[in-house]
Amino acid sequence: MSVKIYVPRETTALALGADEVAERIEAEAAARGLEVELVRNGSRGMFWLEPLVEVETSAGRIAYGPVEVGDVAGLFDAGLLEAGLQVSGALSSLYQGPVEAIPYLQAQQRLTFSRIGVTDPLSLDDYSAHDGFRGLRRALGLEPQAIVDEVKASGLRGRGGAAFPTGIKWQTVLDAPAAQKYIVCNADEGDSGTFADRLVMECDPYMLVEGMTIAGLAVGATQGYVYLRSEYPLAHEIFNEAIARAEAAGYLGADILGSGRRFDLEVRLGAGAYICGEETSLLESLEGKRGMVRFKPPLPAIEGLFGQPTVVNNVLSLAAVPFILAHGATAYADYGMGRSRGTLALQLAGNVKRGGLVELAFGTSLRQLMEDFGDGTASGRPLRAVQVGGPLCAYLPESQWDLPLDYEAFAEVGAGVGHGGVVMFDDTVDMAEQARFAMEFCAVESCGKCTPCRIGAVRGVEVIDRIRAGEQREENLELLGDLCETMVDGSLCAMGGMTPFPVQSVMKHFPEDLQRDAQPR
Repeated sequence: MSVKIYVPRETTALALGADEVAERIEAEAAARGLEVELVRNGSRGMFWLEPLVEVETSAGRIAYGPVEVGDVAGLFDAGLLEAGLQVSGALSSLYQGPVEAIPYLQAQQRLTFSRIGVTDPLSLDDYSAHDGFRGLRRALGLEPQAIVDEVKASGLRGRGGAAFPTGIKWQTVLDAPAAQKYIVCNADEGDSGTFADRLVMECDPYMLVEGMTIAGLAVGATQGYVYLRSEYPLAHEIFNEAIARAEAAGYLGADILGSGRRFDLEVRLGAGAYICGEETSLLESLEGKRGMVRFKPPLPAIEGLFGQPTVVNNVLSLAAVPFILAHGATAYADYGMGRSRGTLALQLAGNVKRGGLVELAFGTSLRQLMEDFGDGTASGRPLRAVQVGGPLCAYLPESQWDLPLDYEAFAEVGAGVGHGGVVMFDDTVDMAEQARFAMEFCAVESCGKCTPCRIGAVRGVEVIDRIRAGEQREENLELLGDLCETMVDGSLCAMGGMTPFPVQSVMKHFPEDLQRDAQPR
């Protein structure tokens, strides 16, 4: 009788040697005359333990990690395939016990990410056995308005940064008269420290297929596009294969599950520009044009892709929909606080000891996240600053780490939750350099359409360089403040309008770094 062994096939795990570990496990088993069934699952999102090898036993799956190629023979010698084995000796640190009991996982509320690392990402049977397509089947029996009402009642808000109520956007598209409507998924995940979208597409792609299909049924759209970041080749490969298999099984195409309803889905690769994460610039790129921000109004919900009513949602927004339709709006809305309902996919990165994905209900404090899950800095030095929400959001000092992770609580202090990326910095960070980076990033990534963003970011770099060189420091600090206000008030989109936020946060919370001369670059 063969023993089932799971080794992730996901970008982070592969970068850390998962393919080589999988090959060695198969070779070692063959050499010893042992039967194993190797399953290439998704990652559980515990990146410090990758490659994480799981062995299926009668007591559940037992985890070992991080496993290197050189560890495999020793694990077999110790009886890797024996139920519940706790390895002793030099390899004892690899034994993590029952995977579901690992504290990092046990303390989470995984609604959207309940399947990642559990299933074979491309197995339709696996997906269906773990609640997959239950939401779609229910949606097929509902009127479009009833689907939209369910999403409204759940309190789901956009997970791409703006936090706009998803149901309201869907309602606008449903009410717009048009012969053709579109669902567009923004998978151009470009914010620093973010990888949740990638994990959806690499580890649980049918969830996004299902969410987009439900969105199509809700608003009367028959065509969907996933605008995928070009730097994600594995996600591209896996998601395209998932679409092909879903079509062959009747979950996509002209006759979804025999209902007579149609929804087609395609992946389009992004143009490698950060600005294409902005919804109107993304639509321009999808149409084959240069990614330039559009004036609003009209909103994309009225005149979007090819001038037609279009739902533009982030991956995580659409990925939350199958749970909501399967279990009901209340089951989702029961999590969270205030106007922030459901769960948030937080991604721990930067100088962190235990980086990875953490899905929690809104309301957990930033400090709890960084200490209880992240276990502090990788360097072991004191934590000094953290940036939540990507390169256009504020740097938070220790006085703000007890903030609850909630859209309104963060907005009150000029910060943002954004896409949930959390980048940590220890006490060696030069915050003046981080302020300069914000302006430099905007100068490089601006689409160039509006003057405050196009010119302001270039001037911002120059002013910060003068401040760091000690040239008329006080006068240039005042000038920098004025420049930030102009960019916030005058920019056409969030690229220029939010670039000043990290700069202003450095000026407010880390002013001493701007008073020191710059170190040689």
